[in-house]
Order: sequence, then C-alpha cells, then structure tokens
Amino acid sequence: MESIWKLLYLLEPAPITLIITAVAVTFGSAFRALNYGKEMERNRDLSEASITLDGFQALMIPVMSSFSLLLMFYLFSSVSQLLTAFTAIASVSSLFFCLSPYVAYVKSQFGLADPFVSRCCSKSFTRIQGLLLLACFGIVVAWLVSGHWILNNLLGISICIAFVSHVRLPNIKICATLLLCLFVYDIFWVFFSERFFGANVMVSVATQQASNPVHTVANSLSLPGLQLITKKLELPVKIVFPRNLLGGVVPGENATDFMMLGLGDMAIPAMLLAVVLCFDHRNSSSTVNLFELHSSKGHKYIWFALPGYAIGLVTALAAGVLTHSPQPALLYLVPSTLGPVVFISWLRKELMELWEDSNPIVNDKARQIEV
Repeated sequence: MESIWKLLYLLEPAPITLIITAVAVTFGSAFRALNYGKEMERNRDLSEASITLDGFQALMIPVMSSFSLLLMFYLFSSVSQLLTAFTAIASVSSLFFCLSPYVAYVKSQFGLADPFVSRCCSKSFTRIQGLLLLACFGIVVAWLVSGHWILNNLLGISICIAFVSHVRLPNIKICATLLLCLFVYDIFWVFFSERFFGANVMVSVATQQASNPVHTVANSLSLPGLQLITKKLELPVKIVFPRNLLGGVVPGENATDFMMLGLGDMAIPAMLLAVVLCFDHRNSSSTVNLFELHSSKGHKYIWFALPGYAIGLVTALAAGVLTHSPQPALLYLVPSTLGPVVFISWLRKELMELWEDSNPIVNDKARQIEV
C-alpha cells in the first residue's frame, strides 16, 4: 500500500510535464524527420547531408558511446569548456534547423520579401535567414550567461530533433539492432558500472556541470556584471524539470533537485518512430495525415509505437520512485516501443516488409498525388 502512495508522486506537475514533453519531442522528432526526408528526396540537389546507418554503424554506436562516457567520466573537468563551446555551436545549428520551417511558413503566409544577401557553403542565404541565425545565436548566448533550465531544455530539444532528422535508420532490422545494443549499454552503465569503476558512471556523467567559458573569459578580463554570469552549466544533453515546478516539494528531497531525462531516451525511440512513420506514409493511400487514426490497412504503426513509448516512460519513472535509484530508461522504452511494432506487423504479415524495407520515403504514388 505504501508503494502505491509513492506512485502518486507521478501526478505532481514535474513528472507530468516531463512525460508530456518527452512524448511530444519524440513524436515531433519523428515527424520532422519524415518531412525532412521528403524534402531531401524532392530536391536532390540540396547540399544538406543525411546519414543512413547500416548494421555495422548501428553496432558501433554503443561502443563509441561507451568510450565517450568513460572519457567524460575521467576527464570531464579537463574538457568541459571545450564541450561547452562545441555544444553551443551545435545548439545554434540545431535551433536554426528546427525553426527554419516555421519562419518559411510565416514568410509565405504574409508574402514577406526575402532577398538573398550572400552565399555560404554553396547555399543562398536570405535576409530572414540571417535574422533567424542571429536570434538563435542570441538564445544560446542567453543560455551561456544564465544557465536557465528552460533554455537548457530548448537547446536539448532542438539537438534531439536535428539528430533524428539527419541520422536515419533504413528499416526495422537495423533499428532493432541499435535498440537492443543500447538496451544492453544502458543497463550496464547504470546498474553494473559501479562494480568496475567505483561509481555509477552514467549518473556521474549525467549530473556533472561544465565550466562556463563565458564566465572564465569575463573573469580574466575583469568585466562588470560577472556575478550575473553562471560559473557552471548543465549541458543540454538532457531535459530537466525542477521537482518544485509549481511549488510542490517532494518530502525529504531538496527543493532545488531536478528530474531529468537524457536526450538519448528520446532520440533513440524517435528513430524507431521515424522508421514506422515513413512506412505508414509510403503505405497510405494519400499523403500522410497524422490526425487520421486509420489507414487502408488499419491503425498506423505510429499509433502503436507512440503509446508504447509513453507507457515505457511512465514505467521507468515509477520504477525510479519505487526503488529510489536511477533507472536505465531504455530498459523499459525498448520493449514498449519495438515490441508492439514487431508484434502487430507479424500479425499483419508485414514484418518482413518492415524488417528489410529500404524504399524511399516518397513513393511514386504519393508523388503523383502530391503533384
């Protein structure tokens, strides 16, 4: 009975906000990946690069992630400022990528003039794009100065969406390989790393704060207002929400504590959602409409994978509350997302099509309809 009362904590504003945000970001990342893929296929002369992983690359991601995790575990203080600078650059690029479609939509709706002002990296650069880039730069500077958790989340979400859009999985076979390898990776580094390295490597790295290079430069130049610039930063490799989001403090916990969820726990399931969303789109009788719950073959696979993600995330948070210990989220998210997709496709006798599928996102039928 006591355990049930503990689970009521999941009804607090912070956990609910975390769950809603993670589900929305995961779905939004998959949807953006679909639209970006369609854009790339229609405009084959675009210079933006997109990486499609093969089986070997999928196997190497957990290996390289493990090396990176150990590097940050042992040398984080030495490379933290370099990591912050690299993250700031990646954040500007990711924000620009995420906001560009909305700016283009507003421009088309209001018929705004947008003359070309320069060319950069063989691409035309317009005035509105230049203003957008300055705005993205300003947001990142505000994060570097204040370190506010809302800005941290905004940058983390943009990085997640950009990653899922540019790093693609061709089919469920490669997706399952990646998910199962990261399933083992997450379990080992959360549950068993302390036995080998004397500390929980995953938690240690996730909770470390990086030195702020802006504070370092301002201090060395004796600039005024130094007290307003944060010394340490939470890198946007996770989304965070204060446990007292709306004033509700968890008994026995520090009011300044944060709930957190790693970007990988959104980006990796989002890559699976992107695969099934593209499959749904290719097999629809018309262009994709995400508000239709049915296709010609029944429920779309996205509507099995997305609720599965939500269920897995709630389960992971509940396990953390009950055990009072960090949980490897992929332990719950991989079965809850991959499982329903594989099972339903097997029932429909479409598993082999999904398993080996490597067709383009925009099929010939869809091209004709859209034209």
